[in-house]
Amino acid sequence: MRQFALQGAAVILVLSLAWPYFGWRAEAMPWLETSLAIGGVALLLATLSRQPWWWRLIHAGFMPLVWATQRLAIDPGWFLLAFLLLLLVYRGALSGQVPLYLSNRQTVAALADLLAGRGPCRFIDLGAGLGSTAVPLADALPEHHFTGYENAPLTWLAGRLLGLGRPNLDWRWDDLWQARLGDYDVVYAFLSPAPMARLWDKVQAEMKPGSLFVSNSFPVPGATPERIIDVDCVPARPLYCYRR
Repeated sequence: MRQFALQGAAVILVLSLAWPYFGWRAEAMPWLETSLAIGGVALLLATLSRQPWWWRLIHAGFMPLVWATQRLAIDPGWFLLAFLLLLLVYRGALSGQVPLYLSNRQTVAALADLLAGRGPCRFIDLGAGLGSTAVPLADALPEHHFTGYENAPLTWLAGRLLGLGRPNLDWRWDDLWQARLGDYDVVYAFLSPAPMARLWDKVQAEMKPGSLFVSNSFPVPGATPERIIDVDCVPARPLYCYRR
């Protein structure tokens, strides 16, 4: 809602100046120039409010893209199809402010080293995406058992297919908040800053003593990790390890 309000403020500001001006001159509104002006004002507002760089790009390009799309006269059915596909893949971003992040090979290698040092254990990936973490770990550590939780239908299906033929991998289509964390020795999450405080409450309430919670990139606010693993990758994706 904050981003919608910012874009709306840019629209209102530009139109409140442009509409009376061109109306007074009895000229048609130059919508290309107007959309570019709205994008520029939105970029300025996003910069002043210290939005991340990618939000600034979205705000700058949103209204010019709306104008370009209108000029192309694309059938509305294509937009509906695109929305449904995005919903099937990025459901977590809509329902829980958790975008689709894919763990890289360096992170998987660091996790494999961490798990190998603990001996056979039960590992759960909350928000498992396409299986970029759980699938290669299941291959590398056959003596361990891995579970992936994913609630976006299309993403879950892709991960399910990629994980076929691995008896030590359980792939579940479910909300991560329904997972029983007490059944696992290691809980892994690569989510976003938004749910971390709530997830930490769940970790403290459910995980058994001696178990390990690992968060990729996003630390738990107000909690001190027992260990931080610096993964050799760009951008930096440290693993914050918290022992119960």
